[in-house]
Amino acid sequence: MINVFVRVIKTIGDEVFQLEKFSLKGKVSEQEWQARVDLAACYRLVAEHRWGDLIYTHLSARVPNTEHYLVNAFGLTFDEVTASNLVKVDLQGNVLDGSPYQINPAGFTIHSAIHEVRHDAQCVIHLHTKATIAVATVQGGLKPWSQYAMFSLSSLSYHGYEGLAVDEAEKARLQTDLGQTNHMLLHNHGGLTLGATVGDAFMRFYDLQRACEIQMELLKSGQDVIEIPQGIVDGIYAQANIVHSGETGGQKAWPAMLRRAYKLDPTFCE
Repeated sequence: MINVFVRVIKTIGDEVFQLEKFSLKGKVSEQEWQARVDLAACYRLVAEHRWGDLIYTHLSARVPNTEHYLVNAFGLTFDEVTASNLVKVDLQGNVLDGSPYQINPAGFTIHSAIHEVRHDAQCVIHLHTKATIAVATVQGGLKPWSQYAMFSLSSLSYHGYEGLAVDEAEKARLQTDLGQTNHMLLHNHGGLTLGATVGDAFMRFYDLQRACEIQMELLKSGQDVIEIPQGIVDGIYAQANIVHSGETGGQKAWPAMLRRAYKLDPTFCE
């Protein structure tokens, strides 16, 4: 049996176990390369936190000063994403610049809808974590039960489930539901955050994920919960803008996250 397995591995090894390696460093603008490095690091961090969903779900980033976007190659796991194998597409999902990879068009539908109307957002993160699906599915959604929830509740929207995200007509409804918020729970589906930088989007998803995890733990405990008063919730928005953007948010936290990704596996920036 072992010999048969070895022969099978030798037969399919080159096709299945070897990724095409190439580098775009020095072949794209410095701004695009930095966007690629940041987004690839974000994919690796999502993998490390076990927020991924095999080869599904997506993080996207706008190439600065363009209407082009970076997204993962369909078929790669998040810990295989590198700066160079990210795929550049337009808003219609057409692959640009001769990438050897393709994308999941259905997966890009949500991202294209948001990038189309939210020009303030460089990065969009959409994931199917257990915690965000659970909270998005219970009546009442996210509750003001923890400090982490405060950051999300200050800028949170919801979108109803309409099946697999392949219907172009859904995009307008998603855009309307999102409005100017930076966090979204998609009923029965998962969570979404966006930010002016990859770091801001990542920190927002971290907060949303933690808030959902804590809420589900409290629900499992069956204990009475001390709810944060609405007056405090209402006053959090200005505080959240200070804590998780600018010098005390993505700009400070993201370099540390980049260092963490590099320690895990430096190949993300190839």
